[in-house]
Amino acid sequence: MKIAILPGDGIGPEIVAQAVKVLNVLGEAFEMETAPVGGAGYAAHGHPLPEATLTLAKQADAILFGAVGDWKYDTLERSLRPEQAILGLRKNLNLFANLRPAILYPELAGASTLKPEVVSGLDILIIRELTGDIYFGKPRGVRIAVDGDFIGEREGFDTMRYAETEIRRIAHVAFQAAQKRDKRLTSVDKANVLETFQFWKDIVTEVHRDYPDVALDHMYVDNAAMQLIRAPKKFDVIVTGNMFGDILSDAAAMLTGSIGMLPSASLDANNKGLYEPSHGSAPDIAGKGIANPLATILSAAMMLRYTLQRPAQADRIESAVKKVLSQGLRTPDIYEAGTTKVGTEEMGDAVVRALN
Repeated sequence: MKIAILPGDGIGPEIVAQAVKVLNVLGEAFEMETAPVGGAGYAAHGHPLPEATLTLAKQADAILFGAVGDWKYDTLERSLRPEQAILGLRKNLNLFANLRPAILYPELAGASTLKPEVVSGLDILIIRELTGDIYFGKPRGVRIAVDGDFIGEREGFDTMRYAETEIRRIAHVAFQAAQKRDKRLTSVDKANVLETFQFWKDIVTEVHRDYPDVALDHMYVDNAAMQLIRAPKKFDVIVTGNMFGDILSDAAAMLTGSIGMLPSASLDANNKGLYEPSHGSAPDIAGKGIANPLATILSAAMMLRYTLQRPAQADRIESAVKKVLSQGLRTPDIYEAGTTKVGTEEMGDAVVRALN
């Protein structure tokens, strides 16, 4: 099995190095090849997603991705900014289904911003449609307004749109995931305001006929955001569009104590996937050795489970992470009194020791 290693920018190389270290002690014959992406891709080849990097990603069985983004590239035209690399990979590889589990480990109940009785035992799965919606819809840009209340002024515009096929395929992924869990699915929309999401709601309701064993409810996104904070354990599986999923999954990350604990998988129709932590490149702490690598290590576990068909190895990694947390080791983002503060490499080494 060939794994493309794309560390990216900021803390990306530091945290990916720890996940690679963990993969290397599993005793599997993985072939790993590294390539630049994001700001690193622009610096090396003048583009955030160099052709050689995209070719490697297409040829690989799975992709382990760090993070992209750096303030020094903010003045570039949008098509050359580091963030375009991840959007390009999603689109070129048709990675339409983003799975973001939000699990609160018992040892981190005190690190969550919510009261333990509200959040203890949290285990939800957010499924985000990843290649449609306002992030990819066209037309888009900046122009002189030709209609509306401000004719003649400059205006920025983006287009929210979803094709029926896009909604159906992500709905099937969500219903099938719910069948393997508690058989409850919440579809999040804004059907009371947006035509796009009334269409979304109608299609998800139609797909539900194929899954009578799953209980489906619909919720407006503003209410869903409130309920995630008020009573997060009422959810099991959430399915939603690209923009809403981006926002809600980051909110859910903080329920777990830190966004540094949240892994993710982005899958195509055949379960080929790109695996990355849900957090960003954090250039403000890059090189300081204090970033939390656990989300990246857990992303590698998801890669073993969903794409590489090594569920037992995925279980080993997840158990090792639990053991390390039970030993009281904490990176600064999840540190609290009475625990032991460690750095990025120390946390990676601790997971390796737990595996061995």
